[in-house]
Amino acid sequence: MTFDPSSAFRAEVQDDFGPTGREPCLGGQLRDKAVWVDESACIGCRYCANVATNTFVLEQYLGRSRAIRQDGDSAEVIQEAIDTCPVDCIHWVGFEELDELRSQLEELDLQPLGKLPKISKRMKPRNK
Repeated sequence: MTFDPSSAFRAEVQDDFGPTGREPCLGGQLRDKAVWVDESACIGCRYCANVATNTFVLEQYLGRSRAIRQDGDSAEVIQEAIDTCPVDCIHWVGFEELDELRSQLEELDLQPLGKLPKISKRMKPRNK
């Protein structure tokens, strides 16, 4: 039996995925709070990413944890990940606060963990 890989390009696109059961009109509940990682305090230990694998990832360049999906894991699993954080840098915040927190984080000049800091100019050695 052979498989024609070009068949993937002929597949029909489904725009409507239908109800998931989580919609409020179907008895589901939307989460009241969002999860936020204060990347300036994160030490890159990966505990949260190992517990809530669908919510947290280690950011590739900075080596710090980041919440990539608010609906990735259940609130209980996310809370367990928050409880495992050794520096308490993961918090529940209001969804309306996320944009402001993101802009504050972008203003910081965070350096990658485990790498030497950026130096804008070369320093001369001290004379003794």
